[in-house]
Amino acid sequence: MNAGKNTDLPLGLGMALMQNADAFLYFSALDTQRQNQIIEQSRQLKSRKEMKCFVDNLKASG
Repeated sequence: MNAGKNTDLPLGLGMALMQNADAFLYFSALDTQRQNQIIEQSRQLKSRKEMKCFVDNLKASG
């Protein structure tokens, strides 16, 4: 998974991706720019439940 050289993957996002194989594979296949957009979106989430929902819907919202 390439999350970009200057962008750290937030812990909550990483944990949620590891619990959803489809979302993990989808995220891993994205280019760095799109991964960074998703990372920035994930930083706005306030709870574990929001993060799980965000990751579960990741591929659908593409």
